[in-house]
Amino acid sequence: MPESQGKVEELVVLTDVVLITCIVQRGKAEEVIQAARLAGAQGATVFYAHGSGVRQRHLGVLAITVSAEKEVIYIVAASDQADRIFAKIHAAAHLDTPGMGMAYMTPLEKMATYVPPEIVERFAG
Repeated sequence: MPESQGKVEELVVLTDVVLITCIVQRGKAEEVIQAARLAGAQGATVFYAHGSGVRQRHLGVLAITVSAEKEVIYIVAASDQADRIFAKIHAAAHLDTPGMGMAYMTPLEKMATYVPPEIVERFAG
C-alpha cells in the first residue's frame, strides 16, 4: 500500500473500463467533449497532434482538403456506458463524413485513480 504523508492509502484498481480515443480536426474537440459529457462521460483529456497521410481526397466533383492539425480526445469510461458515449461522439464529430476524423475504443486492463471512500464502500459490499 502506498504511503502518503504518514498515512497508508489503499490502491483502488478499476478493471471494467475502456479508453475512447477520438481524433478530430482542430477546433472540434469542445463540441465532441460536450456530447460525451451529456452521454455520461466524467471528463476528457485533449491534446494537439499533427497528422500525416493523404491530405486531399477527390470525391467526384467534390474535393476536400484534410488539415494536418488535429485534436486528440481521450475519455475513460465504464464499459457499460462506453457504447452510448461512443455513439454520441461519432455523431457530434460527424465521423460519417470523409476527412472529419476517427474514433476507437480500447479495453483497459487496469486503471488507478482517486475514488472517494463512500464509492469504494458501496461497491466493496
